[in-house]
Amino acid sequence: MTKKGNIYKGVNIENAAYSVTLCAERSALSSAISAGDKEIGTIIITGDSDMTYPCGVCRQFMAEFLDSDSKIVIANSTEDYKIYGLRDILPYNFSKKDLEEK
Repeated sequence: MTKKGNIYKGVNIENAAYSVTLCAERSALSSAISAGDKEIGTIIITGDSDMTYPCGVCRQFMAEFLDSDSKIVIANSTEDYKIYGLRDILPYNFSKKDLEEK
């Protein structure tokens, strides 16, 4: 969900060549970015395992587009979830944006 309240959904897009697989997190963020909505307020990540956390590529991708006040929600259900900030899940990212905030 962007800070404007717009919601974008994403899905995993699997591929036999694993490196070109697109995770749901990057799919949703790419949809928002393509629509010109670059201020992400909250990203909710769900999966079929106990607390599905984003992969390293998705964490770095989020570092480029989330702000320090953006929320990352890892959820099994509406009652079972954890809320993180970007620095909680990726404290040492490669984002120039992050370096400027320090």
